[in-house]
Amino acid sequence: MEELLRTTDITLIPLVQTLLNAEGIDSFELDVNMSVLEGSIGILPRRLMVPADRLDQARRVLRENGVRFEG
Repeated sequence: MEELLRTTDITLIPLVQTLLNAEGIDSFELDVNMSVLEGSIGILPRRLMVPADRLDQARRVLRENGVRFEG
């Protein structure tokens, strides 16, 4: 698994997961429990992971849909 994106935007992860699912790309969200522990202040980012062999395709899907991400 490779990191696709890291964000504190709670709306971005579900959007990206929906886009990836539509393309048949599995994803896994990390750091969910840490962000829950912090409360609602939103300072701890969540990470979205994808299989290493699908990382380039996942990045392409995000670019084509106007999703900003680092990487």
